Amino acid sequence: MSGIDKQLKKGVLNILILKMINRKDMYGYELIQIMDEKSNGYFKLKEGSLYPVLYRLEDEGLIESYWNQEPYKRTVPRKYYKITKKGKAVLKVYIEEWNDFLESTKSILKGDE
Repeated sequence: MSGIDKQLKKGVLNILILKMINRKDMYGYELIQIMDEKSNGYFKLKEGSLYPVLYRLEDEGLIESYWNQEPYKRTVPRKYYKITKKGKAVLKVYIEEWNDFLESTKSILKGDE
């Protein structure tokens, strides 16, 4: 992975995580699996990359966490994350800014054709 590729992935994690949690509450390993699946393996996150982002988003008040155990199953409780009202508002802004960024970048990159 090139340095640029690594920085791009790091920069887009906030928006992707917020978007996924906006669809439904998720626990960390579930986020890792679904992100890998939906990106066809492009985003192969490790716990060491994901959890610092989750903790920061929680500290910023964009997501909240809670513990939940599957009913009728003898499993270990999982820590789920859900988006807050503030998180939904920030996600909307992130998406608008991301779309502007993509359009501007495409415009510049197409300029040499």
